[in-house]
Amino acid sequence: MPNFGYFIREGLASIRLHGLMSFAAITVIGACLLIICTFSLVAYNIELLIDGLAAQNEIAVFVEETMTREEAMGLSNAIAAIENVETCVFVPKELAFDNYLEMMGEDAYIMEELREDNPLRDEYRVVMKDVALHDETVEAIKKIEGVGATNSEKEISDRLIQIKTVVNAVSYALVALLGAVSIFIISNTIKLAMFSRKDEIAIMKMVGATDGFIRAPFVVEGMTLGLLGGILALLTEWGVYGYITEKLVASSGLFTMVGFDQLWQSLLPLLLGSGIIIGILGSTLTIRKFLRV
Repeated sequence: MPNFGYFIREGLASIRLHGLMSFAAITVIGACLLIICTFSLVAYNIELLIDGLAAQNEIAVFVEETMTREEAMGLSNAIAAIENVETCVFVPKELAFDNYLEMMGEDAYIMEELREDNPLRDEYRVVMKDVALHDETVEAIKKIEGVGATNSEKEISDRLIQIKTVVNAVSYALVALLGAVSIFIISNTIKLAMFSRKDEIAIMKMVGATDGFIRAPFVVEGMTLGLLGGILALLTEWGVYGYITEKLVASSGLFTMVGFDQLWQSLLPLLLGSGIIIGILGSTLTIRKFLRV
């Protein structure tokens, strides 16, 4: 039966023995996880912003002038049935005219005489689920009988897609790079402990100790270092994210970010779990060659 108490005692003892190196490992892991977490949270907020802008990037669908009001309103089912359509809102030409006058502001009186002979058409305002499917959605709408024309800002959709792609690519690259750095630091910390105990490991192997028995204390050490690094990252992120949210973003007035109180419960298992995984990987990768006696 595995002696878990022995494994834990040995793992913690090794951390105390190599106190400076252990502290450095915890700090570096915490810093790496902090950078990953901070950038990921900023990327998450940017993605929410992009999704919000995408929702405002509507397709204006103009109904043919020959259709009656009832026929025009009847197109809503056909438009809504298109797979990538999130919402479609019918805008009668009278309301469209009022909106146009409101946009003109003080010069609206110039167009008032056209109210009785309204040159505008009934229309639909369509919001897409995925702006990447802009062209396919427009083509599907145009095929509906009674649709006269469409108008949309495809350039905006393309730019939003580009920004989202770049943000995601940088996020993935940063996670991979800093994750590798953390594993490297853990590996070197565990390696230091193994060098000091290599003779002991060799003797344990010769008297029949299994690889699992020898490996376990070092895995405990790696897990503990990673866990402490995760805790450090979470506590530091609390302050860093709050500073970014309140001092930088809020003061600029450009956009808002999700509050940390809405995020920490999700971050807690992610950061602690990431720290533990990094610790296990670092210790497991390092101990292999020391077990070849």
